[in-house]
Amino acid sequence: MAIPLFTKASRADDALADDGAAGAPSGHENPAQDEGDDHDEPQPPGGFSDTPIPHATPGFTLKFTFHRATHLPIADINTMSSDPYVLAQLNTALPPRHKEDPPLRMRSPTVHRSTEPEFEWEWIVANVPASGFKLKARLYDEDPADHDDRLGNVHINVPQLSEDWEGIHQQTYKLRKRLASKRAYALRAAAVAVNKAEHMGAEIVVSIEMLGRTQDPYNEGGRAYTLGPLFWYKHNSPLLGRIVNRTDTGDDDDPNDPTKYDRHGNRIRRYNFQANEIQLRGPVPPELYHRYVEFKPFVKSMYTAHGVRGFLLSKALHHQHARVYNFDKSTSWGKFDEPCVEQTMKFLDLVHYDQGGRIFTYVVTLDALWRFTETGKEFGIDMLSKHTMHSDVSVYIAFSGEFFIRRLKHPHHRSPDEPEAEEEGEAEKQHHHWFHRREKSENNSTHPPDDIAGGPPRDEPPKDPKHYELVIDNDSGTYRPNAQLLPQLKSFMESRLPGLRVITLDCQADAEKMARMKQEQRDRKAREGDQIVYHQLSDSDEDSSSLSSSDEDELEEAVQNHHARVRDDHVLHAFGHQARAEQQAKAQHLKGLVHRPGSGTNGHKGHGDPVEAPDAGAPPS
Repeated sequence: MAIPLFTKASRADDALADDGAAGAPSGHENPAQDEGDDHDEPQPPGGFSDTPIPHATPGFTLKFTFHRATHLPIADINTMSSDPYVLAQLNTALPPRHKEDPPLRMRSPTVHRSTEPEFEWEWIVANVPASGFKLKARLYDEDPADHDDRLGNVHINVPQLSEDWEGIHQQTYKLRKRLASKRAYALRAAAVAVNKAEHMGAEIVVSIEMLGRTQDPYNEGGRAYTLGPLFWYKHNSPLLGRIVNRTDTGDDDDPNDPTKYDRHGNRIRRYNFQANEIQLRGPVPPELYHRYVEFKPFVKSMYTAHGVRGFLLSKALHHQHARVYNFDKSTSWGKFDEPCVEQTMKFLDLVHYDQGGRIFTYVVTLDALWRFTETGKEFGIDMLSKHTMHSDVSVYIAFSGEFFIRRLKHPHHRSPDEPEAEEEGEAEKQHHHWFHRREKSENNSTHPPDDIAGGPPRDEPPKDPKHYELVIDNDSGTYRPNAQLLPQLKSFMESRLPGLRVITLDCQADAEKMARMKQEQRDRKAREGDQIVYHQLSDSDEDSSSLSSSDEDELEEAVQNHHARVRDDHVLHAFGHQARAEQQAKAQHLKGLVHRPGSGTNGHKGHGDPVEAPDAGAPPS
């Protein structure tokens, strides 16, 4: 039986019931229509969930610092070193809204080629209850081409917290070897035996600091969440970029960098598929809580990994997520202490400002982690646009959909894409066509769809967020976010991306407008086709991938060979014709030698097959 790994999620127009919450609004329903829909057929469970956060007194804010690790095992025999990182999980006594809620986790950046890594990575968590916590920290060796090897783990238990808790300062913990990579510790033992290393036991140094009582903006103490740092990751995949024909110019921070241009002055772009993660400051609004929609019978088993079919589907999607959001040497990262204009500019840099009419698919997790990649009909791999893949098969998320960026001609004027003023009645709004509303913005325009000077495609983009607007929607058939929560999403994004204008679209109520705007993005993308010089990422590049480049090189070689065959087909045909003519001439010449009078039997053997005459000077047989 075929397993439909990439079955498209249908976007039903009807309302969807909540999973267990009677009367809860669905992702796409209009509450004004609920009263007359009593006889509609039952809808699949999922979408918006109004399950409240369990009430609790606001807890404490803690800062966890992973300073360094020592005497780590050797996980890479080629370099006799490791590429370690920390994966931490914080467990508390706070009850989740649902048992499927994902745990609170953090991944540190990777320190490459070191068995004595200096992490100095902080993790600030709010609303840790007075009943304490259990911190699980695991060290892994990053291996982009295979699964990551576990190097050890440590558990830190604190049974009680108060504002005068003294904390933990530069405490050294021995890593437990249970379930760790036996191969890595065998290499460490060999290194100790030949005096290449002095110690077998690996250790990690951790600090935990009490920052005081949490000032929760919603006065909710029932959930712990990440306050900082506000990190970002840019994941690069040259192989996926080659498959879907996506390119990247790299960071735009220094457009005058001579290494970004070839000898003819053309901008060099590398084959690359880019996946992005941005940690927004928590918490997300408590109303933003959505479950996957069971639009097909197999969907539930896929998210819960029950049964053979569900296990295979879940494993395949987890693998897709790991490949797209793959960590390697080309992964770039940074962090900010709090929401700021610099963080907004980094977001605009990750999405390439308003260049090329790009459209992105996104997911915001319950811990305010924003994941997104470019999407579009031209992509050859359908799974790259799946919200399930972005969420890593999470049962519950905060919000999902699509977004794109536009640049304003007059940043201080009203955007032509903004909706009607609130004071206008619904009847009056319906008489206003979307294009007519553009005239009310004092002749303001945006790119796309219009050509505007002072930015792409001819000039470098302005480095000020006030010139841009984020147009974001709830167009997700997988989770079907509630359109009534778009105002909360708008306020949340505006507070986390200072200086950026945010416009929301309801994928049903604004279906015509949304379709037109996205078509304008696609049209602009077609017109601003890349006239570029392609450059494949290699091991010599500063930001090259540590993935095994054999597949990538073979793919590039196959493409180049195909183009060479097409381009030189007539030359190859001419060489072939010439070779065949030479063979025929040689055969005729040999035939004449064999049948020459007086040759006797020395030049003939068997059934008339020609044989070579003996060399001159050879003794007769």
